[in-house]
Amino acid sequence: MAKSDKKDAKNQEPEGRLVADNRKARFNYEILDTLECGIQLQGSEVKSLRNGKLSLEESYARVKDGEVWLMGADIAEYPQATLWNHLPKRPRKLLMKREQIRKFADKAHEKGLTLVPLKVYFTPRGVAKVLLGLCKGKKLHDKRESLKKAESRRDIARAMRRG
Repeated sequence: MAKSDKKDAKNQEPEGRLVADNRKARFNYEILDTLECGIQLQGSEVKSLRNGKLSLEESYARVKDGEVWLMGADIAEYPQATLWNHLPKRPRKLLMKREQIRKFADKAHEKGLTLVPLKVYFTPRGVAKVLLGLCKGKKLHDKRESLKKAESRRDIARAMRRG
């Protein structure tokens, strides 16, 4: 196998296994920027994530004392952990570089934007990652407009299939 073939094979690795996707966030917010960051978890939380037991519906990120925390994410308890189980809705620290925290959090604070987790997934190496979005809330008329656009795209796709 030539050197360039190895490089091509490495670039075609799968992104990883998706645990949860926050689809409501894409409807309720306009996503301006995204950032991938790590998450600090306990052992029982990792096991529960591997089983897909995560809800991101009411979750958001907050900056406290120069650190970013994931609040409101519900990771269900792992039944086999018994005594050493975790609290389902505890705050979890997001792992980011100081420069990223400063840049991302300052934007959110200055412009009144919200930090919302969009996806949680495992990389091919088995590391849990969070895709954090810098979001601006949509008004009711914006939501209606996005629904109309999606419906028109579906209609066009149907017409194309019919011939």
